[in-house]
Amino acid sequence: MNHLITIMRKEVFHIWRDPRTLALILLLPAMLLILLGYGISGERNKIPLVIADLSKTDASRAYTQKFLVSDDFAWAYSALSEQELLDLLDRNEAEAAILIPPDFGESLDAGRTAKVQFYLNGSSDPTDMQTIQLKLNAIHQMAVQDLLTDKLSRSPLASSLSMPIESFSRVLYNPNSDQRWFMIPGLIPIILQVQALLLTALAIVREREQGTMEQLIVTPVKPWELMLGKIIPYLVVGVFNLFVLLILGYFLFGVGVTGSFWMLVALSVVFIIGSLGLGVLISNLAQSQMQAIYLSVFVILIPAIILSGLMFPRDNMPLLTYIYSMLLPVTHYLEIVRGIMVRGIGAESLWWTAIFPLIVISIGYFVASVLAFKKRI
Repeated sequence: MNHLITIMRKEVFHIWRDPRTLALILLLPAMLLILLGYGISGERNKIPLVIADLSKTDASRAYTQKFLVSDDFAWAYSALSEQELLDLLDRNEAEAAILIPPDFGESLDAGRTAKVQFYLNGSSDPTDMQTIQLKLNAIHQMAVQDLLTDKLSRSPLASSLSMPIESFSRVLYNPNSDQRWFMIPGLIPIILQVQALLLTALAIVREREQGTMEQLIVTPVKPWELMLGKIIPYLVVGVFNLFVLLILGYFLFGVGVTGSFWMLVALSVVFIIGSLGLGVLISNLAQSQMQAIYLSVFVILIPAIILSGLMFPRDNMPLLTYIYSMLLPVTHYLEIVRGIMVRGIGAESLWWTAIFPLIVISIGYFVASVLAFKKRI
């Protein structure tokens, strides 16, 4: 135990003697959550919209008003022709446009089908284009439904007509479909993973480059004591940053912990230990700090962002990619965080799918780091 405390004290002094690094360790995760949280977790609204109403009737004005009263779209320009509308899109003055032909009102009054043309700026992000198209179609359907309802109410057969099927929808966990409740619980695991991995990935290789590894080898320190002594100080830093991220998530973005707070903290400790062990394992295998950084970024961090389920669903991944994602601690921790923070479920619901695999992987990476160091001695 004395050897373990000595190694821990040495690592703490190494962090403490470098105030700039200490400030980066404590401040960067919070700054990253704020930057990314505001940058990518907001729902897309107030989309600039161009309207070319060539009909200029009460019906066309009522139709376009449906788009402008919502928070999804904001009026940008009124075009007088289709060519002017296209010119505005060419100059990137708007993301979407609506062209109402001159016979719009006449067609409705005559009982014919009126046609409307939507235009979207396809040079933007394809995902945004899909979202904008869905919003346009949804508001269009609402406008058509209101028109049908009004027409039926004025029909002499209105009292005998009824909808054959009536459906109701209920959105669980996130009834307002707030994007922040999806992104903030996803950013927290990624930020903790990046910090834990990079801090420890340089731990052993730094000792080797500075020439202090030989001093550690000749001391009566067991491999597990050395590994644990290097991990525990960074574990404390990781838990501190976890509390900071949870507090910022609640007060800045309104995303709290729906389920058990202390269960989330306990499982976060397991995840941080696994990430730190993985970083120490990389540090043991690398010959230089440059190699350690490259291994961390290209083998772990980039796959963790893309394959963990943060950005893309894992269900349709090829088998090899799916298996690789299962070896990443952040994959299981991401499911735990979203389960506890958003759905408020307990450990029994997550045990076999996320908690047990995370425990096994965390212990496995720590044991592997001990064996890798022992082998090199």
